Amino acid sequence: MTLLKPNILFQFNREQAFVWGLRSLAVLSGAIVLLIFGFLLWEAMPLLNKIGLPRFFHDASWHPTSQEFNLSPMLWGTMLVMFGAVSLATPLGILSAVFMQYYASPMIAQIYRRLIELLAGIPSVVYGFWGLVVLVPLIGKLHPPGASLLAGILILTLMILPTIALVAEASFANVPSAYLRGAVALGLGRWAMIRGVIFPAAKSGLITGVILETGRAIGETMAVLMVCGNVVQVPNNLFAPVRTLTANIALEMAYAVDDHRAALFVSGLVLMALILGLVAIAEVIRE
Repeated sequence: MTLLKPNILFQFNREQAFVWGLRSLAVLSGAIVLLIFGFLLWEAMPLLNKIGLPRFFHDASWHPTSQEFNLSPMLWGTMLVMFGAVSLATPLGILSAVFMQYYASPMIAQIYRRLIELLAGIPSVVYGFWGLVVLVPLIGKLHPPGASLLAGILILTLMILPTIALVAEASFANVPSAYLRGAVALGLGRWAMIRGVIFPAAKSGLITGVILETGRAIGETMAVLMVCGNVVQVPNNLFAPVRTLTANIALEMAYAVDDHRAALFVSGLVLMALILGLVAIAEVIRE
C-alpha cells in the first residue's frame, strides 16, 4: 500500500498539470483573438470616429484617396464567392466521404483519401496559378473576360472540398457501430441507413466541417485575387469580375496611408464580423 501512494500522487499531479496546461492554451487562444480584434479596432477607430460606419456602405464608390469608402461591392463579392463555393463543395465533399466510408473497397477508399489529402496540401498560390493559366482562359472562351465570379467559385470549391470531405469521413467513422447493426437489423438498405441513421448521428461533425470550409472560403486571398478580375463592382452575373475584401487588403495595403490604411483595417473588422456571425449561426444550428 505504501508503494502505491507515491505512484497515485504522481499520476494525480500529472493529470492536474495536463488539465492546467490545456486551460492555459485555451486562455492563450482567446487572448490572441482578442488582441487581433483590439489591434484592428485601434487602427480603424480614427477613421470610424471621423466619418462613421454608415459611409462604408453608402458612399458612391471605393476611392479612398477621394474620401469614398464604400465596401459594399467587395462585401458582396466575398459573400457571393463564398456562398457559391460552399454550395458546391458541401454536397460534393459529403458524398465523397460517403463513398470512401460505405461504398468503396478498402484499397480504392485509401487511394481516394490520399488524393483528397493531396488536394488539401496544395498551396493556394498554386491553385490560383492553375486557375489563371487554365480555368480563366476556358471561361473566357465561353464569356470574356474569363477572370470572374465563376472562376473564383470554382477555384474555391476545389480548395475547400478536402476540408469538408475529410471532416465528414472522420464523423462517419465515429458513428457507433451499434447504430449500423440496428439499421441492418431493421432491414434498411445502404442509402436508407446513411440518410436516416448516419447523417443525423454525424450532424455535429458535418456542421463543424461546413464551418471550417466556410471560414477558409471567406479568408482566402491569393487564389481569388488571381482569378476574380479585381474590379470593384457588384456582379450582375457569374461571368462578371469581382473583388473580395481579402483581395482588396492584399492589393492596397502596401501603398495605403492615413485614411486609406485605416479603411483597410475596417475591411478586416468586417471580415471578423462575418466569421463571428458564422460561428453564431453554427451554434444555433447545433442546438
